[in-house]
Amino acid sequence: MVTEAQVWDALAEIPDPEIPVISLVDLGVIRVVAIENGNVRIQVMLDDSWSTDKITAAGREKLRVSGFAPPAPRGATDLVQLNRAVFRCPYCGSTDTRLENIFGPTPCRSLRYCAACRQPFEQFKTI
Repeated sequence: MVTEAQVWDALAEIPDPEIPVISLVDLGVIRVVAIENGNVRIQVMLDDSWSTDKITAAGREKLRVSGFAPPAPRGATDLVQLNRAVFRCPYCGSTDTRLENIFGPTPCRSLRYCAACRQPFEQFKTI
């Protein structure tokens, strides 16, 4: 008999198609696992809009280690704030970063540059 914990462990291994360093569980996309009469049912909540606040702490750390700056808390950024807000470089931790381009490779990311270590990096926008 499969346990709920085993299902969650298996789901944690499924990478996001756009950002394979993070799983769908870490993104907070999969919210409910139910085992009923030997059947496993996985619910992706479609009636509850997803936001970057649903990314787990482990997921945020995986993003940072992979060179992505995790998103700021929801309600904390608009275009002006995105330009002047303090974002830490995922490589060196410096806050001496600047917005290079609000349009990144996907709509949920922007491009930033760290003046301290001279590395470009992607900043997840708060959604």
